[in-house]
Amino acid sequence: MFQVDSVNRVARISINRPEARNAIPLVRWADLTAAIAEVGRSDARVLIVRSAVPGIFCAGADIGDLEALQADEGLRDSFHADMGAAIEALAALPIATIAAIDGPCFGAAVALALACDMRLASESATFGTTPAKLGISYPAADTARLKALIGPGQAARMLFSALSIDAAEARTIGLVEVIASDLEAAVIVLAESIAGNAPSSIRMLKRSLAGAPDADIEFKAAFGGTDFAEGVAAFRARRKPEYNA
Repeated sequence: MFQVDSVNRVARISINRPEARNAIPLVRWADLTAAIAEVGRSDARVLIVRSAVPGIFCAGADIGDLEALQADEGLRDSFHADMGAAIEALAALPIATIAAIDGPCFGAAVALALACDMRLASESATFGTTPAKLGISYPAADTARLKALIGPGQAARMLFSALSIDAAEARTIGLVEVIASDLEAAVIVLAESIAGNAPSSIRMLKRSLAGAPDADIEFKAAFGGTDFAEGVAAFRARRKPEYNA
């Protein structure tokens, strides 16, 4: 269901279950964690999370499977742990991550997108956080990311109403950064631009954005690093820098 490939140090995890609108079954969250770990072990400098088929990103967790949670508390625990492990593994990757969202993105799929560093959407993308329709809640970490990205009022509006919003509104409230008429092309341009920069810089900048307490120590130390030396040499020679992973 989760296909991993990589070209020019740009990795992709493609969700491929079109018969169920890419809804993720309970037993497949661990597979997503494994796919993310595979990317983490590779030489990829950027990860794109996308659908293998156009017109649908992901319907979130498979609602048909969720019915089994009614009578099985142990299954609730494992579902929460497995889903949380996948989403947190994505958030913890030290490389840049991009969600390429084409079509509907609902429920846990929004949480996946929130765990990425950036979200690019097609003009036909739609978004919905729908736990209130089912009489359930949203995991605390995912709620916190939604609140941090779009603010408490907009997060409350999305969660409490369970209404869908289109790409234009998602861009207005800050849920996505870019709307592209050609999503694939826009994502590749961004990913390849990032992949050409110093991997050490991306790691440090991600930590700085996350509020790492030693970010200023890393900032100063970087001037003594080999990537800075290569960056300056390339600038002076008017060539592209060649950074090590």
